[in-house]
Amino acid sequence: MTLIDTRTPNPKSFITGSTGDWEVVIGMEVHAQVTSESKLFSGSSTAFGNPPNANVSFVDAAMPGMLPTINAECVRQAVRTGLGLKAQINKRSVFDRKNYFYPDLPQGYQISQFKDPIVGEGAVQLDMADGSIEIGIERLHLEQDAGKSIHDQHPNMSFVDLNRSGVALMEIVSKPDLRSSEEAKEYLAKLRSILRYLGTCDGNMEQGSMRADVNVSVRRPGGEFGTRCEIKNVNSIRFAGQAIEFEARRQIDILEDGGIIDQETRLYDPKAGETRSMRSKEEAHDYRYFPDPDLLPLEFDDAFVAELADGLPELPDEKKARFISDFGVTPYDAMVLTLDRETADYFEAVVAFGDTKRDGKAVANMLNADVAAFANSQGLAIWETHLQPGQVAGIVDLVAEGTISSKGAKDLLQIIIAEEPEGDPAEIVERRGMKQMTDMGAIEAIVDEIIAANPDQVAKVLVKPSMIGWFVGQAMKASGGTANPQVLNALMKKKLGLE
Repeated sequence: MTLIDTRTPNPKSFITGSTGDWEVVIGMEVHAQVTSESKLFSGSSTAFGNPPNANVSFVDAAMPGMLPTINAECVRQAVRTGLGLKAQINKRSVFDRKNYFYPDLPQGYQISQFKDPIVGEGAVQLDMADGSIEIGIERLHLEQDAGKSIHDQHPNMSFVDLNRSGVALMEIVSKPDLRSSEEAKEYLAKLRSILRYLGTCDGNMEQGSMRADVNVSVRRPGGEFGTRCEIKNVNSIRFAGQAIEFEARRQIDILEDGGIIDQETRLYDPKAGETRSMRSKEEAHDYRYFPDPDLLPLEFDDAFVAELADGLPELPDEKKARFISDFGVTPYDAMVLTLDRETADYFEAVVAFGDTKRDGKAVANMLNADVAAFANSQGLAIWETHLQPGQVAGIVDLVAEGTISSKGAKDLLQIIIAEEPEGDPAEIVERRGMKQMTDMGAIEAIVDEIIAANPDQVAKVLVKPSMIGWFVGQAMKASGGTANPQVLNALMKKKLGLE
């Protein structure tokens, strides 16, 4: 990773130690499994969950005389990812051998890319609470995954599963531009969102198809970079944040006690909430990189890149900007709605249901509040619930027409959730008598009755007008919740002489 500082120090992200402020500097190496049915250099399956060593060919097992053959689909997916990251696409790249010796690496080397990667510099835009920041991408290169060593199934033996051996990975290397655990978590979430929009990686960290090596160092604000430690194979956005916070504090404590930081590779233990030393940190020369003699340089032309660029979907940043301009939603709502492609599609399906364009702000408010609350309670995304876009659209329409109040909308949503999952909103309102009261004579009679029955409260509200809410609440109760709260409030003020 090229250590070039591109960020202005932000006091809001400083960590206070016993001897003053410190700044944490973070870089990420994200390994994203390429969406492909077969491996990078063999035809073996990449299906998750198969029995150990079921997805292994002679090439994956490094049998003598077996030669790798590049998977063209993995190349296309890497280029599409580079385009999605607004990065430079290198039309000539080279595969190298990265030499190290682990039991789960049968060749004794990993086929990767070193000096000449397939994708060069790019950027990822993050929307933080105090504004947008740009995180630089150093490079993206293709490489094959290793297998998996298993140590906990027998007290005296270790086992090796080669199902992942040779699976195609994109290693996406950021510049050291991140300055807090919150930025790091937002970066991982945004990168995962981009990959999922593109369809180049499923982003399932719990299955190992996306994981991060997190480089952490600390320095005095604006000073020279400190010695970094690499936290390997973090498989959760939440764990990444926790690991950074622990590691930054650990390094600060060492430095403030007069010690020095050893450059090393560490692991994060989520149960203990701490990082632990694994081994000394390797440098590039330790791996003795050299071009793989079994693979020619990878070369393609401008037409190949242009064809892939033409097929890119609308990505999160562009979709967010369109939602703000076309539908009038707030930047925050647009950000929430575009976190994943399916939620964004669901929002647009509600807005346009039945060829009737609804108010985007009203739809966003319902989805990001009551519908999201239900989805979260079930551990689901909005689009994964049984609520259909047409049902949500129907509720929004009933509120817009004045048929039901905002409270009535909440009640109606709960009925559909718990009692009538396939129900039609308009039919439910009609059948259950949930229509908002529109008879002004009936509303006025309720108001007069409440005022006449509560002379003591009338006296109090004349002294303290904010008590008007009590009267409105009583009137809403008397109407069975069907009266329009705004109409009630205006009429109550008029009757009490508070206007």
